[in-house]
Amino acid sequence: MAEVIDVKPNKNNLDITFKSDLLSELKVDQSISHNGVCLTVADISNETYLVNVVKETIDKSNFGSIRVGDMVNVERSMMLNDRLDGHIVQGHVDQVGVCEKISEESGSWYFTFKYEKSDNITIEKGSIAINGIRICW
Repeated sequence: MAEVIDVKPNKNNLDITFKSDLLSELKVDQSISHNGVCLTVADISNETYLVNVVKETIDKSNFGSIRVGDMVNVERSMMLNDRLDGHIVQGHVDQVGVCEKISEESGSWYFTFKYEKSDNITIEKGSIAINGIRICW
């Protein structure tokens, strides 16, 4: 997890400063997944790091409403020599959806999302990430 320390507008973009236990492993120009969105480390100082969030990402993610004190899921990029267990999703955001319903049935949870119709967003037996959490169907 990473905590939002600062959010500053930068023209149409945002500069967001985070604090995370991953800091000692990070380098400038690395991609780190934040709530499932790949963001590049732009600066590291003291106990924090900075990312730049461009307008396209703001429009297609929840980063437009992020506030100081919020916590986000963070995940390092996979190394090429790692196992490829499970399912792979990229940290590139295609669109925003709204969770309209959550229900529990016999030990399983069902989530109903509404989003603009698109021919390439969801496919049977595909994987997507919602705020960085991989979902399969």
